[in-house]
This record gives sequence, C-alpha cells and structure tokens, in this order.
Amino acid sequence: MLDNLETKKKAIVQGFKDGFPIGLGYFAVSFSLGIFAKGVGCNVIQGIINSFLNHASAGEYAVYSMIGVGASYLEMAIMTLIVNARYLLMSTALSQRIHPDTPFIHRLGIGFHVTDELFAISINRPGYVNPFYCYGAFIVAVIGWCAGTATGIVAGGILPGRLVSALSVALYGMFLACIMPEARRHRIVAVLIVISFVLSYIANEAAVFASISSGTKTIILTVLIAAVAAIVFPHPEVEDDD
Repeated sequence: MLDNLETKKKAIVQGFKDGFPIGLGYFAVSFSLGIFAKGVGCNVIQGIINSFLNHASAGEYAVYSMIGVGASYLEMAIMTLIVNARYLLMSTALSQRIHPDTPFIHRLGIGFHVTDELFAISINRPGYVNPFYCYGAFIVAVIGWCAGTATGIVAGGILPGRLVSALSVALYGMFLACIMPEARRHRIVAVLIVISFVLSYIANEAAVFASISSGTKTIILTVLIAAVAAIVFPHPEVEDDD
C-alpha cells in the first residue's frame, strides 16, 4: 500500500512538471479568450466555469461566439460537440494505453481532461498511462487556463476600449497560427479554408439565409464542409490502409 501511494505521488509530481509549461501556454491563449468573453457579456465566474468544463480554445471560442449572436443552448451544445469531436478519438486512443484493471472512475477522469497537449504528453509515456500522472498535468494546466480566462475578463473591463480591441486581435492571430502551418503543408486544406471563408460570407449576407440564426448557419457549414472534404479528399493514410 505504501509503495502504491508512493507511486501515485511520483506520478502526480511528474505530471505537474510536464504540465507546467502547458499551463503557461494556456494562460496566454485563454487571456485573449477572456477578453472576447467580456465582450459578449460573460463575467469572471462564468468564464472560469466555462474554461474548466470546456478547456479547448476552439470549443470555448465557439461558445462565446454563439453567445454573442444570441444562439440557443441547444445550438451551443451541438456546436461544442462538433468542434470538440476530435477529443472522442483521442480519448479512445488513450484508453488503449490504460491498464485493464483501471476503475471506470479513473477512465472517466482521464477522458474528461483530454486536450491536444495533455494527450500528447500522456500518450508518449512509456508503458501504461498512470491516471495520477494525467491528474497532475491536468491540474496545473487547467489552473493556467482558468486563470488566463479570468484575467482576460477583468482586463477587458478595466482597460481602455482601444487597447482591448487591439488585444482581441491576438485571438485571431492564434487561430491563424493553428491553420496556416497545415494549409502550407496541404494545398487541399488551404483551398478548404478559403471555401469556408467564402461560404461563411455568403451565408451571412445572402437574404435567403436571413431567417436562419448565426449559430445554426455555423453548425450547418461546419458539418457540410467537413463531410464533403472527408468524402472527396480522403486522407492518404486511409487510402494506404485499404
């Protein structure tokens, strides 16, 4: 029992160490999200709760965007599910690296905290993934994420409007940083990004779509473009497996 407890402690400490730089990065990213959240009317408590339950930049941005256009709870739930769907695949992959005797509560806990970065450091651990390593990394990472959001919301309320507007540009810079490397590696991705911009503009400006809410438009376009792209341009690795 003592050895088991000592193993858990070591795993948590190692998780803290590996998760610390991730937490620092999350603080910087979520600060911009916090400024955006303030702009759509969210307070600090709401921002912290959202960041804790939805610790993903794209998913959280989608929620705040839909709040800004007055979307319904159902639209927000569907959009969040779509944007964060990749975490279902990550959780499935990570579940194959967990010891078969691991209780369900720990499996649920690991699945809850999966993000791109936490998945990467967990999946690269040798042998079975220790749940307490994941908890240690998650704790320090989510503290940075929630603290950044809260700080951004506070800053958005006390800084001059022009400065807040300038800082909010960092959020769009973050998303450009996410999509541009992939667009440079794959021409198809670059084309799909341009198509997404064009279709989004048409959906927003065309009178025929005026009766459809912005949230529903976003959901429809996301599913439609992703589905068509997956069918017409399947990933080369999928073709090789066949």
